Amino acid sequence: MREPVVAANWKMHKTVGEAIDFVDAFLPAVQEVPPCTIVLCPPFTALWAVGERLRGTRVALGAQNLFWREQGAFTGEISPIMLRDVGCSFVIIGHSERRGRFGKPDPELEDDQLRSVFGETDASVNRKIHAALKNDLTPILCVGETLAEREAGQTDAIITHQLRRALDNLTAEQVARLVIAYEPVWAIGTGKVCDAPEANRVCGLIRSAIAEMFGTVAQQVRLLYGGSITPDNIADLAAQEHIDGGLVGGASLNPESFATIVKTVASVKAQSKTVSR
Repeated sequence: MREPVVAANWKMHKTVGEAIDFVDAFLPAVQEVPPCTIVLCPPFTALWAVGERLRGTRVALGAQNLFWREQGAFTGEISPIMLRDVGCSFVIIGHSERRGRFGKPDPELEDDQLRSVFGETDASVNRKIHAALKNDLTPILCVGETLAEREAGQTDAIITHQLRRALDNLTAEQVARLVIAYEPVWAIGTGKVCDAPEANRVCGLIRSAIAEMFGTVAQQVRLLYGGSITPDNIADLAAQEHIDGGLVGGASLNPESFATIVKTVASVKAQSKTVSR
């Protein structure tokens, strides 16, 4: 049975002080939940402070991005060695906002060139995954289709393509260490959550694609859903066979809200494990 994962992606939110206040309120609320991997991914400026607060707790520290080189003249980037140094054990890779694929229009990003400002490609995602694994960081790989791609019936092809490119030249043992998040771009920050059965179908597609490429390790890979998760809709998502948890954006900024999501996922998965015995 796969242990569920619930990860908080704070994006470009929270000062160091706000991050510490969050952790101090959040930790007591999740001490008694059933087995569950809990990850907080604050902005780079808060990693050290949050990591110090999480030391010795059940909650892991994650970063929102990394560069694939360990050091060098790469102004503004951060290396996997640096992330390990501040206590990270997870890192988000290939988020749609890094790929220049946005769910909610931003009036400051109307120009098509600006919409791909970060320049992430399938090839760079693959290089980052290799770098993360080399430095003992667990990648949370994000894949997902835009609204136009979904309406054109291209969802399965897009997901499979992103997956194959991201996992290029990995071994089965490496793939078993991954966490993969299905994040439909049209659901990120829009309030439009993917229906639980459809999210489960796509996650099942991901698992089948991994099995085709790497064999039985596909059953070990933990698959998450991400996109407008709230305390109100997480139970239906967590009840699905192929969804092992969530990558949470806006709802993870409030400690009470995120604690509720964590406790719901852990409880639903614990109950399903009991029933399956």
